[in-house]
Amino acid sequence: MGGLSSERDLSLLSGDAVHDALSEAGHDVVRIFVDTDLDLALRSEKVDVAFLALHGRYGSDGCVQGLLELLGIPYTGPSLLGAALATDKVKTKELLRLHNLPTPSSYVHRVGHGGALEQHGNFGFPVVVKPRAEGSSLGVRRVDAAEDFEAAIEDASGFDDHVLVERFVRGCEVHVAVMNGEALGLAEVAPEGPIFDFAARRGRGMVTVFSPPRLSAERQRGVVALAERAARALECDGLAEVDVIVSDLGNEQIIEVDALPALRPDSMMGRIARSNGISFSELCGRLLASARLHAPDRRRGALCDRRRPLSFANTIDGLERRTDAGPH
Repeated sequence: MGGLSSERDLSLLSGDAVHDALSEAGHDVVRIFVDTDLDLALRSEKVDVAFLALHGRYGSDGCVQGLLELLGIPYTGPSLLGAALATDKVKTKELLRLHNLPTPSSYVHRVGHGGALEQHGNFGFPVVVKPRAEGSSLGVRRVDAAEDFEAAIEDASGFDDHVLVERFVRGCEVHVAVMNGEALGLAEVAPEGPIFDFAARRGRGMVTVFSPPRLSAERQRGVVALAERAARALECDGLAEVDVIVSDLGNEQIIEVDALPALRPDSMMGRIARSNGISFSELCGRLLASARLHAPDRRRGALCDRRRPLSFANTIDGLERRTDAGPH
């Protein structure tokens, strides 16, 4: 929990919520704050499995996942590759298109490479301006007119030198919780402002959540199918949050994929789980049970059994790694 990104505070909230839920379920849980001494902390605590409650750079982008692979500690969520792809909004969109999944048209503005309005040309308005690799809607703004465009670019460039400019799609915003490739449920968010931005996510703006969404059963099935395909395309193991716009024109557009979404009882994932009969404690337990290593062990020329999900058994510490490959 924690981390070095601008989403550190959000991660601390997720970490505290997960810690309490797993502790109440009887697990031996320790908080590990991600900083420059993370490897020493993991070794000194003799961690059996790492539950990732990280958001943003150096946490949900593959960096910590790579360290855990090197240390041989199973972890929740996606692999290094899946985390990196989902964090990078540009690569996410490229992969979505490669898999014939709909996503709004866009382009990338590189800070210091010409004027933003000049590059924008006749792309038109309204648009949504986003940092390339930032979560929780930080630095995200909807721009309706040219006179506000440069300010939005400058705001987003405070988080990233590459800024994604995406065509705004009018419609109903639906968030889908996908666990290991299968949808747990979905919810519609109806913000008071123009978009579901950072303030709305933090409860500082008015937003109404409908779970299930105010859509026909047929439309909901279509959204779920798109979300599951998107999670698989990006190799998002564990719990992923896929955001879809059901447009006023009658089609769907995928706008975001979060491979390590916020985890609190009142977060979007917590709300969706609860509305589908899954308590927050159960949600965390399912995630913990799916923890594994993803990289193959090539030292013996064969895949290593430690990549398998952990098996829960009635042992003294409640955790037992399944392995029949002998000692490492």
